[in-house]
Amino acid sequence: MTIPSDDADAPLRIDDDDRYGRLRLIPWWRQERLAAAKVLVVGAGALGNEVLKNLALVGVGTTYVIDMDVVEPSNLSRSVLFRAEDGGRSKAEVAARRAAELNPEVAFLPMHGDVVNDVGLGLFAHVDLVIGCLDNREARLWVNRQCWKVGRPWIDAGIQEIQGVVKVFTPPASACYECTMTARDYQLLNLRYSCPLLKRDEILAGKVPTAPTIASMMAALQVQEALKLLHGMAVAGGTAMVFNGVGNQFYTTKLPFREDCLSHETYPTPIELDLGRAATVGELFAAARREGLSGPLSLGLDRELVAAVECPRCGSRREVMRPRTAVRQSEADCRECREPARPIVLSAIEEGSPPASRSLADVGVPPFDVVRVDGGGSSRFFLLAGDRDGLGSAWEGLR
Repeated sequence: MTIPSDDADAPLRIDDDDRYGRLRLIPWWRQERLAAAKVLVVGAGALGNEVLKNLALVGVGTTYVIDMDVVEPSNLSRSVLFRAEDGGRSKAEVAARRAAELNPEVAFLPMHGDVVNDVGLGLFAHVDLVIGCLDNREARLWVNRQCWKVGRPWIDAGIQEIQGVVKVFTPPASACYECTMTARDYQLLNLRYSCPLLKRDEILAGKVPTAPTIASMMAALQVQEALKLLHGMAVAGGTAMVFNGVGNQFYTTKLPFREDCLSHETYPTPIELDLGRAATVGELFAAARREGLSGPLSLGLDRELVAAVECPRCGSRREVMRPRTAVRQSEADCRECREPARPIVLSAIEEGSPPASRSLADVGVPPFDVVRVDGGGSSRFFLLAGDRDGLGSAWEGLR
């Protein structure tokens, strides 16, 4: 038998019939903690493949994974979970299925989607930590802000050629990703959008060259830090671990903490509502009134909504109803005269306005989100708990 996980005085015995037998020999290891843990992995490329592989091997109980891309031939040289026959299939779904094959005792729940527009804040609060395997500033900044709102640690990594860096963020005390952003970072972030704030069709986002070796190394560091967090061990929050593969140089540096950082916003514990995103904005307002809000109510939109586009030349108007970051510049062109149209962007839905009769899904609210309703000089935060039971089916759980 192996030792009981919570009995430190029991004799150490090796049980080769136990999948986790050798891991249990580590004095501080608690397999039951890992089995109960929930982790969100954002990105299923080279880094994400290695992270998912390691989470499967150590027996982390539930892992949610999201990625918006599909498998391409160029992924095969850097991603251990992909095969040639997977071409054109969702990265998240393929990676989750292959990771589940490594360990059928744990669950991988994939979503083919965009972390910015498709993942509700409730999921960030639902998991124990987040591991970022991303390749762009926009997604990193979003994940950073979501984690700060609900006080969840997250572990970021970046790789290029045979260089890599891993950053550990532990809100609310440590420095965060946005603390480290420079004016140049914000400038490059803004280049993703055109003057009317719609996403450009062509972005100078050249593919970053990386070797599979650096992906394995940085992902291993990410999961190792995750294991420490899940076991309640101390980690160096607000630090970066930097590796230069050319000279085999490794060092750790403390990241600067900015008192005025925009990411340092923490939400109060939300009020759970038995409503999902299928409910209308008006139904949300009615629930908010029952919770004490008064006066004209307003639903704040974390994701600005392109309600419609209007052509200044011919006056035609076309409804869009999608988050701004999901609308491309070419979609705003007038279909009548081919002139660039003007987007009508909403940052809030006012009570009594036409959008208030629409569903929360229609105004860009994702499943299991936390929403803010303002009224009477105060605000309330609500968890759309009606979506909770649908998490498994929405994420296509694999066991």
